[in-house]
Amino acid sequence: MNRSRHLIRVLTSLVAASTLLLAACSTETDGNPPAAEVLSQYSLDGLGARELVEHLDTMPVVERTADFVASVRPDAIVVTGEDGAEESVAMPADEFYLSIAPYAEQTHDCYFHSLTTCLGELSDEPIQVRVTDASDGTVLIDEATRTYDNGFIGLWLPRDIEAEVVIEHDGRTGSETVRTGAEDPTCLTTLRIG
Repeated sequence: MNRSRHLIRVLTSLVAASTLLLAACSTETDGNPPAAEVLSQYSLDGLGARELVEHLDTMPVVERTADFVASVRPDAIVVTGEDGAEESVAMPADEFYLSIAPYAEQTHDCYFHSLTTCLGELSDEPIQVRVTDASDGTVLIDEATRTYDNGFIGLWLPRDIEAEVVIEHDGRTGSETVRTGAEDPTCLTTLRIG
């Protein structure tokens, strides 16, 4: 009987110590969770949100790894490592990142853009992009560019606006109205050019 009580005390102590250790590992620094552990595994530590987005979204598809996922949310980039550990990098307070995969024939459902797994139809294609603020008609973006290898383009837009996005490709045009609020999608896959 004494042996059972001793074993229970030892196990209880181990559980308590483990809980404290895990709690200590998940503490935040300056209000931001430490993303360096997962990011350092992939040589991405030290990158801010803009740099991380640009690096991952423009990375050639053949160089991507299936064991690392980075999802763009309105307020943060959530990174998940091979072991399932999740950490985040805060997005700029005044900017919203919107990924757009214009398409002609096929698309997929998407709400939060995955910088590492989302693929669009038009890979590395020339397009013309025009974004206009719906409230006052101000042209925010008007440029010739190319879709990334993953078939997307990425736009940094002001937060909390409604805008009209028009994309031209190979003589065809498509448009969509987008919003950049705290609950809005960061992935647009419904813009059909035709």
